[in-house]
Amino acid sequence: MKLTINHLTHYQYDEEVKFSTQYLRLTPQTSARQQVSEWKLTLPASAVATRDAYGNLMHVLTLDSPHQEIFIHAQGVVEIADNVEESQDNSDEMLSPLVFLRVTPLTEADDLIRSFASRYYREAAPEESLTSLMAELRLKMPYTPGATHVQDSAADAFAKGKGVCQDHTHVFLACCRSLKIPARYVSGYVYSQDTEHVAMHAWAEAWINDRWHSFDITNDTRRLNQHLRLAVGMDYLDACPVRGSRLGGGCEELFSTAEVNLFTQQQQQVQ
Repeated sequence: MKLTINHLTHYQYDEEVKFSTQYLRLTPQTSARQQVSEWKLTLPASAVATRDAYGNLMHVLTLDSPHQEIFIHAQGVVEIADNVEESQDNSDEMLSPLVFLRVTPLTEADDLIRSFASRYYREAAPEESLTSLMAELRLKMPYTPGATHVQDSAADAFAKGKGVCQDHTHVFLACCRSLKIPARYVSGYVYSQDTEHVAMHAWAEAWINDRWHSFDITNDTRRLNQHLRLAVGMDYLDACPVRGSRLGGGCEELFSTAEVNLFTQQQQQVQ
């Protein structure tokens, strides 16, 4: 499946921003599961390309002159392989999987989450157990846009019994880490024929039997043949596509649109 991505982020401020820095994890990497044919970032100024501690491609955008808006545009073409896992081993990883046992404020398990996780986990069958846990979590927490906020923790969302992909992933990570299973947050895009479906997405990877396994809790699937991976981290804050800081600006408004479509033969002929 070949996908085209068109993702626009627009920040607007009430007052002039004197200085801002944005950390952009908006560039996918070629791997066994995804082949990046084209990718372009259009930014208001040159950015420094680097890698973060998790091995993600990151651009640091610094604006040191007064501004009241920022436009960030990511677009490209990526081919997704069918039924191919992201990584078969840990040989090309920058960090030990054990790093992903660490708990963060967004993924800390409370008694309710620990009880839920232990109810479905069988040590003799970890992969099957987590697959069942994923399905039960999706039933317990129906996808409900607007029910939570970006700063809500796994415990907050689990108590509410509803949320979005970020919340599902945080709760799943909390469950895994409470069971002493390394697990990490994945940000990216997903293709859906449902025009109401949000193109930006999040899912989890758990380290089982010496390799990473993918779990899309929101869609209750292990088959990620429509998913484009951008970044990984301990939680949303480590892997979110855009994160930054600023001096001045007053109130901020964020407008973001992301479209993921099938690459057509007509597009190829035009190129």
